[in-house]
Amino acid sequence: MRLRPPRALLVAALLAALGSACASPPPPASRVGDADALANAQANAQANAQAQAKAKTQANAQADTARTRVVQTATAQIGTPYRYGGSNPSGFDCSGLVIYSYAKAGLGGLPHSAAQLDALSREVPLDRIEPGDLLFFDLGSRKARHVGIYVGDRTFVHAPSRGKAVERVRFDHVYWSRQLRRAGRLLE
Repeated sequence: MRLRPPRALLVAALLAALGSACASPPPPASRVGDADALANAQANAQANAQAQAKAKTQANAQADTARTRVVQTATAQIGTPYRYGGSNPSGFDCSGLVIYSYAKAGLGGLPHSAAQLDALSREVPLDRIEPGDLLFFDLGSRKARHVGIYVGDRTFVHAPSRGKAVERVRFDHVYWSRQLRRAGRLLE
């Protein structure tokens, strides 16, 4: 009579055999397979780079469209009276003109404060400013007290002060050039 090993021993032996079979290294790939894999990886990398470039181009086009809307909206407000706390065409203060113009371009929810807009924006060197960027001015204080929207040709649109109206001015004007603190960008 033949003795049968207990079932648990059979299961353990089977699992050990399967485990060692699974742990063995795969057979070496052929050189042709390696070349195909490399070509596929290069093609995938190129496709990813093209997709990223296309997405960046689309993002730049969207930013350019938004910039154009910001500038068009701001320049359309020239002549609108200054009104402290104002952020609509019945009257604007400096940050109110910015938040109104940006909201019309699809970027709403900006703070109604020159100092907060200053903190929110990314600094841009003056030789690299683009229409729609913001110009921040110090008016006797360490933090930004005034903001305008750069519209091109070294000019900006802003709501200056009580008794005046929204205007377009050169930022190298004798008064404004001394007050200019920095340029900032909200649209990338």
